[in-house]
Amino acid sequence: MTPNETRATGPATAGRAEPIVVARGLRKIFPGRAGDEPVIAVDDVSFELFPNECLAIVGESGSGKTTVARMLVGLETVTAGELAVRGESRAAGVKRLADRRRWAKEVQYVFQDPYSSLNGRQRIGDIVATSVALHAGDTATRRAVQRRALEILDSVGLDERFAAKHPHQLSGGQRQRVAIARALAADPAVIVLDEAVAALDVSIQAQILNLLADIRAAREVSYLFISHDLAVVNQISDRMIVMEQGRVVDGGRTAELLAEPVHPYTRSLRAAVPRPGWRPVRRERLAS
Repeated sequence: MTPNETRATGPATAGRAEPIVVARGLRKIFPGRAGDEPVIAVDDVSFELFPNECLAIVGESGSGKTTVARMLVGLETVTAGELAVRGESRAAGVKRLADRRRWAKEVQYVFQDPYSSLNGRQRIGDIVATSVALHAGDTATRRAVQRRALEILDSVGLDERFAAKHPHQLSGGQRQRVAIARALAADPAVIVLDEAVAALDVSIQAQILNLLADIRAAREVSYLFISHDLAVVNQISDRMIVMEQGRVVDGGRTAELLAEPVHPYTRSLRAAVPRPGWRPVRRERLAS
């Protein structure tokens, strides 16, 4: 199997709607420090994300998965290749504020650490209301914006009492719910979830994953789910691609790929998932 060759991709089959996100030959190079060689963070990565689908990008730290996500939302520029959302290229980056707002309405980002991404001086209700107002347009009244913010908070399991609180008064799981609510306020087609449950306890992880499944069922939103945790990926994603050192080395339907991994790197990732009777296995043995 060649680096960018993947197995059957499940939802991305004939008869489905056109993909929302298309990446072709995506490449990102960072300049080296103090005369060092440039760093190729992403190298010839291609994938598609379809409506009402969860695609996971899996790999260890430094594999390039987060860089792909950051290019999609405009936090990093594209060195080469094509990256399009709903047929509109994002490879050249955003030039105007109006375009940035329009792009943000299509694709939202949920970070791993919600505490650092939330304004600690704002109340929870105001955090969500600000996002609602930004994307609702000038015709929305203040009362309508506030009402909508409370509705969105309720949809992520936070009742009206939380609107008056500040981020430091919430648990990690509750803060992540606020971050998801803020993303939903834009009514996006795609939400990028970058290690969104990695910092949470296992029981809270399960709650957030169930919440994401409920949101997807209700809104038909698509997820680009960035993770190193195959147990989490297996629970939430329809398809997955596996990245190693900036390149795609494997991909396909999540259940099939994890049931019978062929590529040595995918096998090593699966072997690292703790389970009853689990013992760490050296990667060298898996590759043999």
